[in-house]
Amino acid sequence: MLTNRTKIKLMLGTLMTALLAACFATAAFAQATVLQVTQEGEKRADAGAAEQQRVEQVADQTDALLSEFKTVAKVVDGLLVYNGLLQRQVDNQEAEKVALAESIDNVALIERQIVPMMTRMIDSLEVFIQLDTPFLLKERGDRVERLRGMMERSDVSAAEKFRRVIEAYQIENDYGRTIEAYRGQVDIDGNLQEVDFLRIGRVSLTYQSVGGQHTGAWEASTGGYVELPPEKYKTQVAHGLRVARKQVAPDLLIVPVSAATEETL
Repeated sequence: MLTNRTKIKLMLGTLMTALLAACFATAAFAQATVLQVTQEGEKRADAGAAEQQRVEQVADQTDALLSEFKTVAKVVDGLLVYNGLLQRQVDNQEAEKVALAESIDNVALIERQIVPMMTRMIDSLEVFIQLDTPFLLKERGDRVERLRGMMERSDVSAAEKFRRVIEAYQIENDYGRTIEAYRGQVDIDGNLQEVDFLRIGRVSLTYQSVGGQHTGAWEASTGGYVELPPEKYKTQVAHGLRVARKQVAPDLLIVPVSAATEETL
């Protein structure tokens, strides 16, 4: 039989073995638990990094969309301004269309009114030439006759007829502020003689025969030409002819000026 001491030793050995087994089991369990926690932490960290990356991608997409929105908004504002301008232009064009349509409707009426007016203007121009200082009578008379012939032509528009009538008036108006020398004929002592005329506006019309033997001027009060004293006017008229022909520089001239009469007004 085993003694008490032996039993005690056996019990202590068994207890120590059990304790050692428990320690080893606890260490192994603890080691397994730490490894699982570490792995779980790593998984959580990886998941957090992936979420952060997705958040950053969403933020980048949001910034890109915001930038695109601002760009599109600027384009829209520009288009609104441009469309507003185009609309005003369209409105103006519509108003012009209405005005043109009214003008077209009135063309026939205007033409019926303007043709008689142009005829009266030509008549007035002819009378004016007859009462005016008698320079370039053939040229001016031919111009009036051409206007009368033009008025009977159907291939000339009313606008062109009116332009030519106004042009004739402008030519007559220009005579009043120009100086001119031209060749013509004057009845001197019952004989037609070749002379050089000097016209200064409409205020003076003088002549000098070729060679300078005769110098004269138009006298409105008598309705004819009169001889001028050669000692006073011969040199002046000759110099005026050279000025009119641009042979010498413009200079002060002494020439007779006819006073206006009631008939010529």
